[in-house]
Order: sequence, then C-alpha cells, then structure tokens
Amino acid sequence: MSVRFGVNYTPRKGWFHHWLDFDLDDVRADLDDIASLGLDHVRVFPLWPVFQPNRTLVRPRAVEQLVRLVDAAAERGLDVAVDGLQGHLSSFDFLPSWVTTWHRRNIFTDPEVVDAQARYLGELAGALADRPNFLGMTVGNEINQFSGEPHPDPDRVDAGGAGRWLRRMVGACEAAAPGRAHVHASYDAAWYDGTHPFTPAHSARIGAMTAVHSWVFNGTVQRYGAEAAATGLHAAYLVELSKAWAVDAGRPVWLQEVGAPVPFVPAERAASFARATLDAVLDCDGLWGVTWWCSHDVDRGLADFPELEYGLGLFTQGRGVKPVGAVVREVSAAAPASPRPRRTALVVDAGDVFSASLRPMLAPGGAYFEAWVRLASDGVRPAVVLAQRVGEAGHLAGRGVEEVVTVEQVV
Repeated sequence: MSVRFGVNYTPRKGWFHHWLDFDLDDVRADLDDIASLGLDHVRVFPLWPVFQPNRTLVRPRAVEQLVRLVDAAAERGLDVAVDGLQGHLSSFDFLPSWVTTWHRRNIFTDPEVVDAQARYLGELAGALADRPNFLGMTVGNEINQFSGEPHPDPDRVDAGGAGRWLRRMVGACEAAAPGRAHVHASYDAAWYDGTHPFTPAHSARIGAMTAVHSWVFNGTVQRYGAEAAATGLHAAYLVELSKAWAVDAGRPVWLQEVGAPVPFVPAERAASFARATLDAVLDCDGLWGVTWWCSHDVDRGLADFPELEYGLGLFTQGRGVKPVGAVVREVSAAAPASPRPRRTALVVDAGDVFSASLRPMLAPGGAYFEAWVRLASDGVRPAVVLAQRVGEAGHLAGRGVEEVVTVEQVV
C-alpha cells in the first residue's frame, strides 16, 4: 500500500478559534489549497472547551459544524482524522472550565471527568461513523504534556493510570465508530524521559497504529545543527524506535506531526530539511503515512505564539505555496511503495519494557541515539529491537532482521 500524505489543518482565518465563528466558505477555500498539493487527508482539531463547555453538554451545533467540515473535505477527495481532547495546541492549553480553578480536578484520574471525556469522544466518533472519508479519532493532541513537567500545573498520573485512561478513551471511540483507525498521540517525552508516565509501550500497543511526532527543536537541531544527518534522520529514527515496542511486527506507524520550525531550521533551509526528512522516513517499512504540520501559516495579527509557530505552514497567509509546500507536493506525488525490510537491528536496552526508565539514552545526545545515527549515516539501515526480544528468533525473522548489533559494538 502506498504511503499516505496529508497535512494538519490550521485554518487560515482565525486559527483554531475559527470554531467560534465557523464559516464553511473559508474552510472550503483552505481545503481547496490543501487538495491542490495532491494530498489525500487532513487532521483536524475541535477545541474541547468549545465543543464540551459543560461536563454534561456536547454542543450539537459544534458537532454539526465538524460534520460539515468532514463532508466538505470529502468533496475534495480528502479523508479526515479528528483529534478529540484539545487539549494542547501550539503552546496554548484549551481546558474546559469544569476541570480548572474552582472546579480543578485531574483529567486522567477523576472518575466523572473520565466518564465525560469518553462520552465526548464517543459523540464525535458516532457523528462521523457513517462518513466514508472519516479515518478515525485521535484521543487528543499531545495530551500527555498535561501529566508532568515542564507543565506548570500538571495532572499527575502513573504509568498504570495512563494506560487505563488511554484504553478507556480509545475504547470509547471504537465503540462509537467500529473499525476506524482510532489512535492516541504523545509528544516525545514518551520516548525520551524515563520518568514520564506515558511510555513507549503505551504508544506502540494501544490503538490501531502507532503515532509519532517529530520536532527537531527538542534538542536535536540545537545539538547537531540544521544541516546535520541527525536532524534529517530524526523522524525516521522515531518511526523505527517505535517498532521495537510493538507486539505485532506488522503494526503500522503514522508520522502524525513533522514540520520545519523556523528559526531553529533557518527559513532558507526549510525545503531541504523537508526533503531530507521525507527521504529518510520513506525508507521505513510499515509507514502508514506522513501528516505535515501544518497547512497555513498563522496570522501574525494573533498574539503570543512562540515565534516558530507562525511560519510552519505549507501555504502563506496569502495562500501562496511555500518552498516547503512544493517539496511536500513533489515527494508525495512520487512516493514509492514500502521499502524492503531492514536486515540489521541495533539492540536497545531501556530497562523494563513497560516503564523504560532508561529512556534518556534514546534522546538526542544519548548513547543509543548517537549509535543509531552513526549506523544510518554510514549507509546501514538500522532497525531497533528490544534487548528482551533478541533471543526470539521468530520475532526477528518476522521483522526481516538477520543481524543484531549493540551500542558498544557501534561505538
């Protein structure tokens, strides 16, 4: 199956606040832009407080507007994935008033909150269940960032509680819209922070496929530079790393977010960064799709965004295709079939399979990361296998692995 190419839809007018002044004509114009690049899907973001302003109220008008957006996408040949609990977007938190201040309670563990979240996700999924172009729900955008530092007011949960919460949310989506690709998504603390309660095992074992978000401002570009091999390989590394924790060797991986964050990646380097990233990730077997962040630049009339958030679009505010958009269009049009399996695997020992307390070694600058990048830079196509599974001949054969090497051997 060919790799899917899409974009995270950022409305040109009003950003995600467009739900407050929903204009279907504006949405259609944005979707026309996206379709003009030859992309096949969008990921869209209802704002949780707008859609569920009270614990027992999911606004029918808001749900209707979401359905109209999905139908407008279908008219343009675009499939739609819907995120539910927004949650968190571009440095801003969007939490309903019934979990903050005077009503402050934990979004992962409070029974009434969890019940309300499940009902909300179920209502969104159920409203779209009969739409052929509905791909499925994502529980929320990087909602794991609420669970610990550096969030200023975290909702504490342990790894067991995070797993129970994720299964409940994904289960609510599946019950309402059976058979769709319902997933959850974490920012990369799940892979790189040994104390973080959302873990690699959660990402790779809950939901229809594994979603990874690759952002090189996480220390990669600061450490190695915008033109370094490590920077262009980061997305492919996360895709391959995620496969180590999957029980099913054929579990697909979705590169759900990746973008060229100026000024960390200089504007004149954005297009070449995109090409290097896409060339590397398309060499990963089992890749379901790539969803670029994002469709349109943020209007600079909107205040208080981090600088990098304003210029991530494939289109300018004036609807012009940027060089990075031209690269995504070109690569998506020529996307090859899935590549051959990777025959060499680099063994990862991150501690216990479920807690993965040694995750810092996987992060940029860590011993494992640097060994993987060294192999990849030397032309080896490294897969990743858990130390606990090296002795399982069936597991290695099922993934096409013929040789395993250790970090010590690479160093």
